[in-house]
Amino acid sequence: MLGAAEQAMLAAMIFVIMLGMGATIHKTDIAMALARRRAFLVGMLCQFGLMPLIAFLLALALQLPPPVALALIMLGATPGGTTSNLFSYWAKGDVTLSIAMTVASTLAAIVLMPLAIAIYATEGLTGDVEIPLASIAVTLVLVTLPAFLGYLIRAKNVVWAAWVEWVGSVAGMVLIAALIANFITENSAMIAAVPFGEVLATLLLSICGFAAGFTLARFFGLDLMAAKTVSLETGIQNAPLTITVIGLSFAAGEAQDQMLLTAALYAVFVVITSTVTSWYYAGLRQTAQ
Repeated sequence: MLGAAEQAMLAAMIFVIMLGMGATIHKTDIAMALARRRAFLVGMLCQFGLMPLIAFLLALALQLPPPVALALIMLGATPGGTTSNLFSYWAKGDVTLSIAMTVASTLAAIVLMPLAIAIYATEGLTGDVEIPLASIAVTLVLVTLPAFLGYLIRAKNVVWAAWVEWVGSVAGMVLIAALIANFITENSAMIAAVPFGEVLATLLLSICGFAAGFTLARFFGLDLMAAKTVSLETGIQNAPLTITVIGLSFAAGEAQDQMLLTAALYAVFVVITSTVTSWYYAGLRQTAQ
């Protein structure tokens, strides 16, 4: 499924996205978020504790095929996506906390994503699909380097950083759209034949993440703004990163095709579920204060 052109597009996509994310990082914002230790820790617990578990339970309940189950677990173990910051803003959440959680989860994913995959991708779920944990870890290290470069640009010149952030956001969206369009064009027959259970799993992953994140945040006494942010950070995973890891870490073939399709379906559905959830949360702020 992934030829040289698609792999190059993947590499370019993740580079500009991570570079743009790094350009948004300001050490003062991160320090302020880290000072709110409880909100930050609850968010990380939701990100790497709840989401992989939710993905595991969905794969188990819906009896997904091994490659699909593995892809879903990888999505659950993936750090939060940069679009969560935008949706947190629309939801009238805590944007500073959202940025801090995105950055921290991206860095922590170097260790915690392979660990979560090793824990939840059991042989009973993934069958004989080979899981290259070392390759996944190396890929994660490499894709965080552009974020560090973006951070250095911000530290050097705020104007440059704003330009890099804008270019990263726009170019990232264009490349994602092009990649998904190319994927759909070349695999329309396979997409049309996806069983309902697999479609449902990719739809429910974000919805369950939003609900579980909000519930746990309120259980631990977080205020409404923080709870909304934790909820969105929990349900919105970095699908482009998952697609990149799958594309660069797994051998080409039918299993990789199914995994990429699962991640692509999630990427489409999460935009819809995030929009609806953010709209609901924005109104919730007006009635819950």
